[in-house]
Amino acid sequence: MLQIKNLEVTYGAIGALHGISLSVAAGSIVTLIGSNGAGKTTTLKTISGLLKPKAGAIGYEGKPIAGLPPHEIVKRGLSHVPEGRMIFANLTVRENLEMGAYLLRDQKIVRHELDFVFATFPRLKEREKQIAGTLSGGEQQMLAIGRALMSRPKFLMLDEPSLGLAPLLVKTIFERIVEINRERGLTILLVEQNANRALEISHSGYVLETGKITLHGDSASLRQNPRVQSAYLGG
Repeated sequence: MLQIKNLEVTYGAIGALHGISLSVAAGSIVTLIGSNGAGKTTTLKTISGLLKPKAGAIGYEGKPIAGLPPHEIVKRGLSHVPEGRMIFANLTVRENLEMGAYLLRDQKIVRHELDFVFATFPRLKEREKQIAGTLSGGEQQMLAIGRALMSRPKFLMLDEPSLGLAPLLVKTIFERIVEINRERGLTILLVEQNANRALEISHSGYVLETGKITLHGDSASLRQNPRVQSAYLGG
């Protein structure tokens, strides 16, 4: 569904990605793990059109998307949940969700998506009229994912969904990610510092170190890999 080939991204004269290649099969959960500054967020931002690559290709459903503006990429069915959630703090929960549906013209479809989000995250239904900035960190993360789902994506990118959350909420968020993948057949690219959790729920993974892919394979074999264990799993 997504194919990246020899992608290079720079910030001024500083290289952030050095010719990375990766692929994500339709219906799968693929995780990208690595330490801070490895280039994980840069990868997602480049796929979603927020950054322009210096070189390389990004193919989505067989068509090139590198360099397209972000709203065009959303139209094609890719949605991005950014690191730090980036909710609209002064709007209500419902208004935030409606912002996610800005490309949808049919109000029946909007209501259907709203029902799906509220069924996935019942806490958001309870907080529907609450100002989003007053939500807890976990609720804000649910809202950020819910807002991304409102555009009816086929491909969802999640950047550090467990960051700063209590262990119980981390468990809930990861359970919901698996549910969304199973129930909707939604393809997911997950960037996550909690490598153990990410490899538990994903089908395959890539290890990104200083802008280069150093390892990739199915998640079970990556969890057993001594290098991954020592660097990312505390083993």
